[in-house]
Amino acid sequence: MSKVKLPRKSTAIDMTAMCDVAFLLLSFFILTTKFKPNEVAQINIPSSTAQLPLPDKDILLIQVEKGGKVFIGVDDQNTRALWLAKMAEHYKFKVTATMQHNFVVLDSYGVSASQLPQFLALSPEELNKVKQPGISMEVKPPNPSEFMDAILFARQSNPKLRIAVKADKEASYEDVNEVIAQLQERKVNKFNLITSGRAANAESANKE
Repeated sequence: MSKVKLPRKSTAIDMTAMCDVAFLLLSFFILTTKFKPNEVAQINIPSSTAQLPLPDKDILLIQVEKGGKVFIGVDDQNTRALWLAKMAEHYKFKVTATMQHNFVVLDSYGVSASQLPQFLALSPEELNKVKQPGISMEVKPPNPSEFMDAILFARQSNPKLRIAVKADKEASYEDVNEVIAQLQERKVNKFNLITSGRAANAESANKE
């Protein structure tokens, strides 16, 4: 008796569902990825054994360079817009659309109030090339320093801001202490000192 030969059929696999999942995952990672911001100050932070992480948002970051230059920035663009408006009102300069856009996309800044309008009027390419001298820490009684004013206006723009200090490990004690002293003048007695972990990734030490 002859064997019945079954016809061979090629196997077809529907890849539509897999492609949909792949594109969904790709879209998710693209939309949720946070790129490292461009920092105007190159800070080599010290290490510590503290393991208290910073919050994910509402951060006011103060950076202190090795030479003592101080830079300030906030992580929220809406806060930056309000912050600039308060500084413009206080220092009496007009904010153009270009200036507002440039300030909103800046992660931090370090120029004096008198230089700020001219600085923000530059093109994005020119902004990246400018070497910022750092915000003024000079106190001229009875007026506070521009640094203290910037802290005040930022906190008024967003009362939820958590302040963090990121100082270079070779920054002088006097420079860092001046930042802390002026924070305390603005009734800021609770903030974070950013460090790198000795046995882990970047961490922060809480300062009460």
